[in-house]
Amino acid sequence: MVPALLQTAEYARLALTVGRAVDEEDAAKAAAIRVQRQSVLFEEGRRFWFVLTEGAVRTWPGSPGLMVAQLDRLAQVSTLGHVRLGVVPWSVEAPAFALHGFTVFDGAVSVAELITGDVLVTEQGDVAAHREVLEAFGGVAVYGDGVRALLGEIGTDFRRLESQTQD
Repeated sequence: MVPALLQTAEYARLALTVGRAVDEEDAAKAAAIRVQRQSVLFEEGRRFWFVLTEGAVRTWPGSPGLMVAQLDRLAQVSTLGHVRLGVVPWSVEAPAFALHGFTVFDGAVSVAELITGDVLVTEQGDVAAHREVLEAFGGVAVYGDGVRALLGEIGTDFRRLESQTQD
């Protein structure tokens, strides 16, 4: 899925509720907190590197319109000078099996995102394995204008789906 720091408010709300028995008001509050935390993306001196698979950006937890907005958000973030956003297209061979999402912080800690919650990984051998997978996927991802073109193509697919559901 799209990482929390890159999610629109509606995507975040759905990420917190789909397939779960959650109070809608609590989910809305949690989504708002998640979006507030995104301010870290604009803090001076911070650098970010995100690598997603095309499957992650094509998986839609809500309407096609929701995904068009989410793709626009990704494209906008990809223009920030201190953010490197890559997407591994389906047209390239995956360099590894990523069995779950994860986030590496400062190369020293990783948080694995599991269905039932997050797991903090601090054992340096395990963190190194996560970094290797990140670098492998990052090596075959597209960035810059290439990622924006790919996101645009995916957006076109979602717009087509949206028009089909409205007919």
